[in-house]
Amino acid sequence: MGIIVKPLVTEKQTKITEKFGNRYGFVVLRNADKSEIKKAIEELYGVTVVKINTLISPAKRKSRYTKTGVIEGRVPSYKKAIVTLAEGQTIDFYSNI
Repeated sequence: MGIIVKPLVTEKQTKITEKFGNRYGFVVLRNADKSEIKKAIEELYGVTVVKINTLISPAKRKSRYTKTGVIEGRVPSYKKAIVTLAEGQTIDFYSNI
């Protein structure tokens, strides 16, 4: 298993990518540092990484009402990396589908 868990394809991240054009988000392993993330993305996608911002999204409690009652649980925390690529480079997440 690599350092990159999955790319972030959410509404918020898509708006950031549309606005700046060269910023992409990834969910990464909790113990990965910026140099490891940079190396993994450059090897996997064949692009040049200029800058990486990381953050740890905290766990959240969730509940929903169902026919049988209230179901409570929690969403685990995860580490997120926002990657800025060199000018003119892009990543196509849907090319292998």
